[in-house]
Amino acid sequence: MDRRPLGRSELVIEPLVFGGNVFGWTVDRETGFAVLDAFVDEGFTAIDTADVYGKGKSETLIGEWLKARGNREAMYIFTKLGSDMAPDKKGLKAAYVKLAVEDSLRRLQTDYIDLYQSHRPDPETPHEETLEAFDMLIRSGKVRVIGSSNFTPQMIRDAHETAVIKSLPRYETEQPEYNLYDRSAFEGELQDLAIKEDIGIIPYFSLAAGFLTGKYRSASDFSKSPRGARMERYLNDKGFRILDALDRVGKANDATPAEVSLAWLVAQPGVAAPIASATSVDQLKSLAKGVRLKLSEEDLQTLTDAGK
Repeated sequence: MDRRPLGRSELVIEPLVFGGNVFGWTVDRETGFAVLDAFVDEGFTAIDTADVYGKGKSETLIGEWLKARGNREAMYIFTKLGSDMAPDKKGLKAAYVKLAVEDSLRRLQTDYIDLYQSHRPDPETPHEETLEAFDMLIRSGKVRVIGSSNFTPQMIRDAHETAVIKSLPRYETEQPEYNLYDRSAFEGELQDLAIKEDIGIIPYFSLAAGFLTGKYRSASDFSKSPRGARMERYLNDKGFRILDALDRVGKANDATPAEVSLAWLVAQPGVAAPIASATSVDQLKSLAKGVRLKLSEEDLQTLTDAGK
């Protein structure tokens, strides 16, 4: 299994990041421990979460698992700040960065975070202020690498320019929404920038909130999970073309739609490792199979064309 660097940083990971957004929402502690154990057994090491997921419940579960397993040094822990935790706990101002990191470290039961990410842009705070705060965290050993999420290409360029001019750390990664259906946020300007500037892309919604698993094919399927209500926007000509292509390529490769979708995503230029969630051990094993699956150029083109 190929390992991939995250930007120009020292972090090198396998091509799958576990999405901790399900912890404290659709996955309880017992199931969460079992799924994370299976994730490690499959040879993966990177877990992504955020302070806002479950209002701290996701970080707390991950922290309890790390302590129970005694494997902190073997894992890469990614978390994020900036989304609304409370009216006075949001954004990327320096004072809040200092507060938020301590809360995340406490919940995660660790003294450092491998990748600390700005969850979303804060138009009220200049890049310099945020990057200076991150620089202090890196110098103190509380954070190793920083990244962004939901930033536009211009925001990333501006932040990188600030980092160069002020001798501050740069964002080494970016988390955009990207999958076989939703491609506009990454393909084009951001993809070109990522390749040119060695920015590690860690896509979220890698399976389009579950649509690319193939289990939602009509309105009658919406009740299959808490995410079913989001599926209506995918049930259109484009969505059905993609499902048809996933079925055909999957049949030829003895793989499920989800596995084929991840294989396509991992093969896209600029993508370091997609984020994907699982609510059972069986789902986790399927994710692992997907990122290891190597599709032919013909299969990749068939899928790309279906999603245009």
